[in-house]
Amino acid sequence: MASCPLRTLPRRAGFGLKPEHYADVLAAAERGAPPAWAEVHPQNYFGAGGPPHRWLTAIAAHMPLSFHSVGLSLGSAAGVDRDELEALAALCARYQPAMVSDHLSWSNSAHDKFPDLLPVPYSHAALDHFVREVGRVQDRLGRAMLIENPSRYLAYAGDDWGEVDFLHELCRRSGCWLLLDINNVEVSAFNLGLDPAPWLDAFDPRFVGEIHVAGHARKDDDAGGTIAIDDHGSAIRPSCWDLLATFLRRAGPRPVLVERDSDVPAWPVLMAEVAKADALLVAEPAHA
Repeated sequence: MASCPLRTLPRRAGFGLKPEHYADVLAAAERGAPPAWAEVHPQNYFGAGGPPHRWLTAIAAHMPLSFHSVGLSLGSAAGVDRDELEALAALCARYQPAMVSDHLSWSNSAHDKFPDLLPVPYSHAALDHFVREVGRVQDRLGRAMLIENPSRYLAYAGDDWGEVDFLHELCRRSGCWLLLDINNVEVSAFNLGLDPAPWLDAFDPRFVGEIHVAGHARKDDDAGGTIAIDDHGSAIRPSCWDLLATFLRRAGPRPVLVERDSDVPAWPVLMAEVAKADALLVAEPAHA
């Protein structure tokens, strides 16, 4: 299994930190009841200073941080974005986050950056590429990172690997860990006409360092069908909660993030979802 040491978060529920909630987080900390941990997109803090850093510095004094990058573009033909990596390394040195993660995707071409996390084929060549690029990131950061399974809207023809086997082999060969996004499993299964339960059951808990849960939208398409859209802007669906509970019964507790990136709810609504995730974690003994 993965051999690189992984820095750890509490095996509790965390939340995605957004500017709308900066003051709420510090108020909770002043009452002695801060959330267990917070995730941030490091690209939002690549500036040298200013209010974002003042807030983040204050919040980091009360809870661990997880950096969830969206810009390394590990799957690009030219490899990881070196400017992004250097900026991420500097931010890690400044805040010493408990975990660092990115995605099984690409978002850069030779001349453009795309505002999306684009899919990769599950080929032998793509696996070799990801092993190499993840290794470069880990060498630069001096730590193991986590890679998130993607939301998929279509599948490539002629893949050499299934998604889960691809990710397991990436962990084995690179020493990285898996950020298991259960909503992404549900979105991909819906769009590809598969059952999410056995797909999720195929993930080996030994490789899972963190879990995400989120909501998604379902919309009618022009062909008369329905597509699941990974918008992170909806309440977590009951089916996603059920899949989380099932996985935790098999795997034991892991850090679980409640992920809301659009239509960010009021603080009490977000904390209610965090409390629901925490209740599932407390209910399950550590198995692994």
